Amino acid sequence: MGRLPEGEAAPTDGRLPLGTAVDGPFGVYLHVPFCSVRCGYCDFNTYTADELRGATRAGYPDDVAAEIALAAASLAELGPLRPAQTVFFGGGTPTLLPAGDLLTMLAGVRDAFGLAPDAEVSVEANPDSIDAGGLAQLRAGGVTRVSFGMQSAVPHVLAALDRTHDPERVPLVVGWARDAGLEVSVDLIYGAPGESLDDWQRSLDAAVAMEPDHISAYALIVEDGTALARRIRKGELTAPDDDLQAAMYEAADATLGAAGFEWYEVSNWARGDRVARHNLAYWRGQDWWGFGPGAHSHVGGVRWWNVKHPAAYRDRLLAGASPALAREVLDDETRRVERVLLESRIVDGLPISMLEPEGRREVAGLIADELIDGGAALAGRVVPTLRGRLLADAVVRRLLP
Repeated sequence: MGRLPEGEAAPTDGRLPLGTAVDGPFGVYLHVPFCSVRCGYCDFNTYTADELRGATRAGYPDDVAAEIALAAASLAELGPLRPAQTVFFGGGTPTLLPAGDLLTMLAGVRDAFGLAPDAEVSVEANPDSIDAGGLAQLRAGGVTRVSFGMQSAVPHVLAALDRTHDPERVPLVVGWARDAGLEVSVDLIYGAPGESLDDWQRSLDAAVAMEPDHISAYALIVEDGTALARRIRKGELTAPDDDLQAAMYEAADATLGAAGFEWYEVSNWARGDRVARHNLAYWRGQDWWGFGPGAHSHVGGVRWWNVKHPAAYRDRLLAGASPALAREVLDDETRRVERVLLESRIVDGLPISMLEPEGRREVAGLIADELIDGGAALAGRVVPTLRGRLLADAVVRRLLP
């Protein structure tokens, strides 16, 4: 699993170095760090049962409740608490916990901060970790959206990714979620070892056929320290091919566009207004508090991250201390640079006014190279074209010379 970044030590009382109230939208991320098995490509902060070292799934909602209380006290010092516009249960596999435990955590957020009347409440789930009853219980308890880790419809691709679910189960769980009244997203990964363009098209067609509200498609990245990286290094599997992944992205955009999905962020497409509002808040640099081991937060230009292991997280909270390990206070220039990095990836685009003169001078060339939309640029915003989305990092390098 990846290392946490360095930063200045975070105070044990959880107070933020802010002297005035913060405003704007506020979101909550709830990290559930449990998995039944570790997928070979995964670099997330997750733990199987034999890696918990004294922490337990059963006690986890109480641990999170303690951090929620600490957060509410810290934010109350800055002014009135903002209701959560979005809540996102991520992981790991949140639905390894009983639905009642997830709803207990949601109730803790509701009691501490309140929920906006139209709050989006999302839960990630593996297709084999939830059933119709659990989905109905989540919806009755206030969850509005579920995101299924489909990844692929092709058995040999799922095997290369160490995914354990039966692809034939995915339409079933999507149907159950629909019956429960939940919005549905499916997540796909492309570029797995041995995956062909035809395999990928099969997965796209299967995803579209289920008529979800939202589809995410992420290029496989081989992270150092993962089982996948070790197998590729030994020659057991082939590394992802950049040209093939580019062709797969183009296939995704064409297939999803033809099916009525519109892209709103480089890796995300939605029908109508069914964008993932919580994820979009990250790209817009809005405020969120992340609860759980290894969770990251951002409030008022302060970013911090918690200790990684569930046992260390629990020990700090039992001692009445913040689980935050370290933090950084972002200066104006860092915040501007991050806006360029993030907002140049979304359909709303980046205000050209955020660029330094050197970056503004690049705009005409980016239009000529068909990397950004000329009409949007005339309206004062940088919006990537399809080619620009494929070369998003190159676009940013030119905007931040």
